Amino acid sequence: MNPVYSLVIPIYNEEETLPELYSRLRSLIDRLDGPTELILVNDGSRDRSLAILRQLHHQDDRVCYINLARNFGHQIAVTAGLNFVRGKVAVILDADLQDPPELIPEMLDRWREGYQVVYAQRLKRHREGWFKRTTAYVFYRLLKQLADVDIPTDTGDFCLLDRSVVDILNAMPERNRYLRGLRSWVGFQQTAVTFERDPRFAGEVKYTFRKSLALAINGLVSFSQVPLRLSTYMGLLAAFVALCMAVLVLYWRIFVPHSPLTGFTLILVAIFFLGAVQLVSIGILGEYIGRIYEQVQGRPLYTVSEIAGFTALDSPLAGNARSRSNESQEAR
Repeated sequence: MNPVYSLVIPIYNEEETLPELYSRLRSLIDRLDGPTELILVNDGSRDRSLAILRQLHHQDDRVCYINLARNFGHQIAVTAGLNFVRGKVAVILDADLQDPPELIPEMLDRWREGYQVVYAQRLKRHREGWFKRTTAYVFYRLLKQLADVDIPTDTGDFCLLDRSVVDILNAMPERNRYLRGLRSWVGFQQTAVTFERDPRFAGEVKYTFRKSLALAINGLVSFSQVPLRLSTYMGLLAAFVALCMAVLVLYWRIFVPHSPLTGFTLILVAIFFLGAVQLVSIGILGEYIGRIYEQVQGRPLYTVSEIAGFTALDSPLAGNARSRSNESQEAR
């Protein structure tokens, strides 16, 4: 099969949603005007997700699956799926059905109009708590103000990518991947389709507050140098406050010699303030240095224990081997 459309879906403990997901996707791809492949990436699930993927593959050869050797995280799972894409266009969506597959035909219409990136923009989040809605609203707008590229607000990983964009994303070597930022960075013609996000079809929320916070920090650090400048500004502020305190202490010593503010209280406040500035600055530097450390290690982004639905030549490693072979032949 030479697919025209590729649907990339990361899977993590989604045994309750997979049957409904496949049913809705099958109904969709049966109506599309070209061959379609479903690339399901099992990200180290601990439930029966892998067994269900095997069953779906046996009953429908359009279903391809990649079983990662352990849980590498949502962004890496999506990256693994993109590495195996064979179609002219790829669509990324989540397995919890909060990203409605029925929106894909509209995204394909925008692609046919000439757009290389079509992202889904949320107008409303159904049945989500006020804390989740508020923090998401604040983060997206903060990121838009601080990022070096224009990252649209209220957008997730649900998007359509032209083959040219997929190839560029696959060529990017960075390990700490924030895909919604990377797709903005590549440029090309981009547009949005709007939708109202449904609640999860079944099961528990996989993106906990801790994971969401880690993703937010990753996005901010990956696409902005403002945190580094912030440590500089805090250092200048601390120096200014220290100078003011020195002037005050000198004033009190001369004109108010018995003031209690010239004792240990003022000294402790100064120590705690400067200590806090130093620790925050070290933490910010640590975020950036940690990314440098992970990058220079040169480890693969993920390891695969099982794949089905692809030929040996479809593997990204096989592609690298072909490239090296071509280079050696040209050298000869």
